[in-house]
Amino acid sequence: MYDPTDPRSALAPQAASRTVAPDTPIATPTYAEFDGPPAHDDEKSGRTWAVRGQNFVLTRSVLTAGQVLDRDDPDHEHVVLLTDAGAHVAVEAAGESREIRGVAMVVVPPGASLVRACADTEVVRLFDHRTTDVAALAVNAAEYVRPHARVATLEPWPAPPGGDRLRVYRPDDVPAEPGRFGRIYRTRSFMVNFLDPYDGPRPRNKLSPHHHDDFQQCSLAVGGEFEHHIRTPWTPDMDQWHPDEHRTVGSPSATIIPPPTVHTTRACGPGRNQLIDIFSPPRTDFSERDGWVLNAADYPAPWEVTR
Repeated sequence: MYDPTDPRSALAPQAASRTVAPDTPIATPTYAEFDGPPAHDDEKSGRTWAVRGQNFVLTRSVLTAGQVLDRDDPDHEHVVLLTDAGAHVAVEAAGESREIRGVAMVVVPPGASLVRACADTEVVRLFDHRTTDVAALAVNAAEYVRPHARVATLEPWPAPPGGDRLRVYRPDDVPAEPGRFGRIYRTRSFMVNFLDPYDGPRPRNKLSPHHHDDFQQCSLAVGGEFEHHIRTPWTPDMDQWHPDEHRTVGSPSATIIPPPTVHTTRACGPGRNQLIDIFSPPRTDFSERDGWVLNAADYPAPWEVTR
């Protein structure tokens, strides 16, 4: 249920990718505020926290100048998110080296890679679930010993026509546009939406309660405060019923919202409130909207590839 001024009110209904029994359990939300002990802490690569969904793992690393995050994954790309205007890193991958300042999304190709902090910086990275060493670090790893039956599986989208390489996208260089929802980028495994920030609280009468049939949503708060309102539908099994949740979180935090819960989020901080929404696999409905995905030419949708 969207307010008529919400661009999502024009989305076509999406059919679920699978059929599940009515009494299939519905997962509970996960709230990660990165305030507990880090999953990894050393002088070389700083402090790292990790949380996961079914198809992805999100890590947040706090680095001092000179510290390094390095990977050597021959099979899978990953994503680096710089969420602060003061961020400053150098990224090396696939024979390229890029120095990056400010808010950015960086797609790191398979193979050896390195992220070096050129100043004190926070780095968020996204890995798909096949990156098992990172998945094992997640604070909620035990929740995914068995797959959640209501969540669509990840089938990576087509390879980029120009081949795998280091790609840098700068959402702050893209002005807001009426009728477009945020600034959306996708890869083979992810869709990342840098939502337009709210200056002060979101109006209480302009919320957007809705649900997703079969995909999780990760809402990454990078500035301000937010209220997550989540309602779990009733199943035939009364023992699976849950009370409504109304959880206030600060920044940084990551909230993983399971399907098919009804949810909406309200910015409630007094200043700038900024969210980044993350989905894996990429969303079909957003991808079908002309002009919404800003890097569609780099990462085509399955139906855009000529066979």
